[in-house]
Amino acid sequence: MSLLPQVASLREAALVYLDRSGGLQKFVEDCKGYDDSKQSYAVYRFLIYVNPCDIAELDSTLGNLILHEPMKAVQIFQSVCAVAIKTLSLIEQLQTETQIHVVLKLTHLPTLPSYYLSLHEFPFDYTSQRFYLLEGIVVAMTVVTKYTQGARFLCSEESCPFSEGFQYIRVHAPGATESATVRHDFLCDLCASPLKEDMKLRVLGDKQLVEVIDAKALHGLQGFHFNNSNFRFQSFTVFLRDELSNTMKIGGRYKIIGIPACLQNCSQTAFSIEANSVQHCTQEGPCSVSDNIKQLHLLTLNSPWSFTAIITNIYASQVVPLGTYNTLKLCILLSLVQTCDEESENGKFLDFLVVTSDTLLVNRLLNYSVCLVPRGIRHLASSDLFATVTKDEHGTGTASIQACSSLLAKGGICFLGDLLSHKKDKLELLQSVLESRNTTVYIPGKKYGEDVDQQISLPVECSFWSFVDMDSSPRRYTPKHNTFIGKMDLSLVPANLVDAFGILIHCNESSSLHPLIPFIHHSLSKSINPEEPLSEAAQQFTSQDFEKYIGFAKNLHVELCPEAERLIHGYYLASRRVRTDSMHGTKLSTSALRNLVSLSEAHAKLSLRKKVIEEDVLIAVLLYETSLTAKHGTSVFCVSPNAVFPFDLCDESCLQRRDVYLMKCYQQLLKFIATYGPGNIVSASEE
Repeated sequence: MSLLPQVASLREAALVYLDRSGGLQKFVEDCKGYDDSKQSYAVYRFLIYVNPCDIAELDSTLGNLILHEPMKAVQIFQSVCAVAIKTLSLIEQLQTETQIHVVLKLTHLPTLPSYYLSLHEFPFDYTSQRFYLLEGIVVAMTVVTKYTQGARFLCSEESCPFSEGFQYIRVHAPGATESATVRHDFLCDLCASPLKEDMKLRVLGDKQLVEVIDAKALHGLQGFHFNNSNFRFQSFTVFLRDELSNTMKIGGRYKIIGIPACLQNCSQTAFSIEANSVQHCTQEGPCSVSDNIKQLHLLTLNSPWSFTAIITNIYASQVVPLGTYNTLKLCILLSLVQTCDEESENGKFLDFLVVTSDTLLVNRLLNYSVCLVPRGIRHLASSDLFATVTKDEHGTGTASIQACSSLLAKGGICFLGDLLSHKKDKLELLQSVLESRNTTVYIPGKKYGEDVDQQISLPVECSFWSFVDMDSSPRRYTPKHNTFIGKMDLSLVPANLVDAFGILIHCNESSSLHPLIPFIHHSLSKSINPEEPLSEAAQQFTSQDFEKYIGFAKNLHVELCPEAERLIHGYYLASRRVRTDSMHGTKLSTSALRNLVSLSEAHAKLSLRKKVIEEDVLIAVLLYETSLTAKHGTSVFCVSPNAVFPFDLCDESCLQRRDVYLMKCYQQLLKFIATYGPGNIVSASEE
């Protein structure tokens, strides 16, 4: 498209837009900053924020030019800025228009399919130098380095008029490499002599390379997904420059407006995006639960516990028989609803460790569950759990921080599988991360071309699930003879690592009390008819129903009522008192109070309540006390291993019996707090 007949009108439209949008006033202030410095610059850089829709309404040709031929649009705004500087005498040092470097920053793109670029669809257009919108998750990023933002060149022939002045100014263009801005083969247009760079006036800026993948690629890291259709994915490189540096975090999900480019690295061509703007991408959860779950909730409003009991009983009936592993399934659901938005910094995560002899079914159940949230990652022992540092693949030689399972699971779940399949050093690092919720990467300066070493701390914002096979214990471990009642033999796992997990769950349905017949029947039926629902509950409450239910429940904002808060603190202080001795100190971990609050809030969310009541706290206390008993043995506040589900939930009378039982547990808890709580002084002998 020829612009010559329209240049004047386009410049006028650009000036009118700058005046109306406030951009002209900002430009004048930026010029004042340059003018006040009294320093000679080779390049004067200006950011101009533009709203494509507003410009299109003012002048459709200019709006179309910005969206589809941004380099030509930059020239229009550059001319307007030059005229403004000259007319208003804004910068005395400015000599030529080429010294003005205008960067147009788009506020958004039109919500039309042609402006979206997705790498999991083929073909895609990466040749047109126009703006596209991409969305993805950060899997790696380099440290911030320098690049040449602008440079001044002079003719090497001293008698040439262009051997001085600012005739030859080169600035970085979107998608260009460093060699496109500065190199030694430029020639003078007047005398054809070689140009040489004036190194004193080289302008440097910040640059960062970020590797991004499509969000759908995470399905390949879950190990199991309800939609087993084939798909492909690949990562792409995003160049962040100057003010955009450090705006993206590893594991974060972002919308990126930018211009595509192809980088030639040796014999390979890599697709990349020159970022123009970056925004956090937040996914809105479902606005309600499914009709089946909504109806069940209405039918159980007369009891504070029945709804979650039924939900737990029927959960994952596609994977395990109805009514089995209820304590484990409740903990899974509580952990799932405590997942949070990917950009939230207030996550209250629930980690748990399962000790079991039925590793096949437990593994299957956990693997099924991790797919119910968008950020569920199935970690493989052969891959890295925490961040690693490698050399950047784009030839820069800088350090690139690679994401890992725990950082990709940001806001969600990282399922570790069998804990004993991981090496000792990885387990020690896991313990440290569970306690601090941070992982640290060390970047040696000499290795990556930096002057100083760097140490970067990255937050780990996910819940960890794992299990241990009781039957895999090597006989070289000496059994403990003097153990407390209820305490399990956990010699396979370091005690500090067990304590670092918030909840310890003993799961062993295949015992004399739980015959194997239901499991055998379930497995055989699934083998014969893999697509057929195995029960009426599995047909009525599908995996998609639970996915929607969890997505809705986790976004509920719950608050502790004063009574619930007092009950939590009362139990914590009383339990801390009875589980403390003069030799070993307290047996409660430093995260005990946080875990109790998190469990209570999770049960309220699971019950679709916005207020945490005492009944929620009771379930949290029973789960936590059961965990403490498995770790350290029983205390004065003695609870049974199946305290939360003392009966099979086969009909309404069983639910009523369970409510009566839980009310007795509540009275027992109140008595425990009254006896050993903060208001009472107990002697050491009584403890």
